[in-house]
Amino acid sequence: MPSTPTPARGAPARPAQTDTGARLESRYQMLVEAIQDYAIFTLDPRGNVTSWNRGVGKIKGYAAHEIIGRHFSCFYTPDAVARGWPEFELEQAAKIGRFEDEGWRVRKDGTLFWANVIITALYDEHRNLEGFAKVTRDMSERKRLQELEESSRRMSQFLATLSHELRNPIAPMRNAVNLMRLEGVAVGSAASTTLSHCQAVLDRQLTHLTRLVDDLLDMGRITSGKVELQLSRVELSDIVARAVESARPSLDRRRQQLDLRLPPMPVVLRADSIRLIQVLQNLLLNSSKFSPPASRIEVSCQLEAQALELRVRDEGRGIAAEDLENVFDLFFQSKAGAKVSEEGGLGIGLSLCRSLVELHGGSIRASSAGEGMGATFTVRLPLGLAPAEEARDTRVPEATRQLRVLVVDDNRDSADSLGMLLQVLGHDVRVAYDAEEAMERSSDFVPDLALLDLAMPMVDGFALLRGLRALPEWQHTVYAAMTGFGQPGDRAESKAAGFAFHIVKPVELPKLQMLLAVVESGQLPEADERG
Repeated sequence: MPSTPTPARGAPARPAQTDTGARLESRYQMLVEAIQDYAIFTLDPRGNVTSWNRGVGKIKGYAAHEIIGRHFSCFYTPDAVARGWPEFELEQAAKIGRFEDEGWRVRKDGTLFWANVIITALYDEHRNLEGFAKVTRDMSERKRLQELEESSRRMSQFLATLSHELRNPIAPMRNAVNLMRLEGVAVGSAASTTLSHCQAVLDRQLTHLTRLVDDLLDMGRITSGKVELQLSRVELSDIVARAVESARPSLDRRRQQLDLRLPPMPVVLRADSIRLIQVLQNLLLNSSKFSPPASRIEVSCQLEAQALELRVRDEGRGIAAEDLENVFDLFFQSKAGAKVSEEGGLGIGLSLCRSLVELHGGSIRASSAGEGMGATFTVRLPLGLAPAEEARDTRVPEATRQLRVLVVDDNRDSADSLGMLLQVLGHDVRVAYDAEEAMERSSDFVPDLALLDLAMPMVDGFALLRGLRALPEWQHTVYAAMTGFGQPGDRAESKAAGFAFHIVKPVELPKLQMLLAVVESGQLPEADERG
């Protein structure tokens, strides 16, 4: 008699698999429901919402009962709905299987957020479309950072362009003031008091305007990370003396007393002297600006084991408690500022100070007992000795012989005034207003130095340089680029093109004299002019 087959071991496998599948599906649904950083939901083939997770509620603001059954186009801006974008997304997902997009989406409260969206088509075993799975991620913070980076880039470009455009009219005015100064010295006591006064006013205001332009450009460089410190061995007393010299006209105009309380022994720093002078000058001018006439401003220094604190204290209008944390913010303007100071400002100076001090590894802070009680700005810098072989900057003597100089600039006022200034300094000068005229002069005038404006129309300074350098008799001419752009990239471009110097307009008289002396010496260092 045949034996009855016994149930195979594990016969209940099918129910067990069903139970396991149900548990897995339940756990999957629990996992999807628990996710809050992503909005995960499904749509039917027509685009109506059929399921919802907690992340959708967090990101879009709807509860499940408020949205299930509604068309998903309610998440899109009116403009996107009007051009049929939601339907297009579904068509592409159904056609290709998957669609990804980024764009603005709308929350329940009407606010917008930047979303990354992935739509995946869902098919049954017969490849019939059952609907769509949609995953949305809020990318607003990433979008904000991208916009900030783009805004910073555009701001840097704008500041560089603005600086260039402002420097063009400033350059001939500075040349004219330098000419007035030299001619005034030449005629001595015959110079009228009125003209001397006018020259002094122009000099002060041009210095102020140039400083504002420089601050704008420097702030653009700092925000884009393009400032590099030129470190050397410097003494604190030299930094203070040069900063005071720059700020002296403002102090004297207000009859303000400056008290210096510095250590008797030399204090050596490893720092960028020009940048530290800029910091202290800005602090002195800020104190002068917001202090009454005949008041006192004090500069003092306290030495510690590995750092020094340099303080600028004034008797001015002080700083309100709520403004102490904001005074170093870019473009910050105190509401009470106009009541005390007649001078305007861009709200850049203190922000620039903080950035430059922090580049040196230091810090800066403001303190005040309140409005009307004066203010103190404290700069803390690390002490660092330079290597023994590192020497101080030395002054280049003025040229002692007549040089032949060519000036090429399409700005006639700038070209003529610079040519006149060079003639007063005793040099043989030719002026051209474009590249064509410069090439015409090349046959009968070979200069020791050619100053070429870069931003000329038709044929720019770079193309002119290539043409002049191709002339055999011009092989020993020194070429200097003149421009309103002075960022590191601009300098690198002119250096790569073959210019020995990069001169940022307006050209200060001492820098021009130093350039002429270097050309006369024949020892040409790498261009390190600062705008």
